[in-house]
Amino acid sequence: MAAVQETIDAVAALEKYEHGFSSDIEQEFAPKGLNADIVRFISEKKGEPEWMLEWRLAAFERWQAMEEPTWAAVKYTPVDYQDLYYYAAPKIKEGPKSLDEVDPELLAVYAKLGIPLKEQEVLAG
Repeated sequence: MAAVQETIDAVAALEKYEHGFSSDIEQEFAPKGLNADIVRFISEKKGEPEWMLEWRLAAFERWQAMEEPTWAAVKYTPVDYQDLYYYAAPKIKEGPKSLDEVDPELLAVYAKLGIPLKEQEVLAG
């Protein structure tokens, strides 16, 4: 048990996780929570075909009927699924015509993620 506390103390003492990062890109969010309307909203935002929406709605209905499993010796705070965002994307203005018009913050994110230049051009429009 002492080893567990040592690990907790060591993690708490870390100033910053070296592999993580965040960016200040303006984003658009769906409202918090998950329901059929949110599933429809996300599908519409992604421009998905009707069959995909129906598949997602059926999967959502099955998920709602499920019960969370009881794990053997695992203790954790229950997840409040209605307190989460299920959709977030950078706010889209007029699409850029080239990488020169892309927000430099977004290009920095691409670089941190190791996205190749050709793929950056596709993502940028």
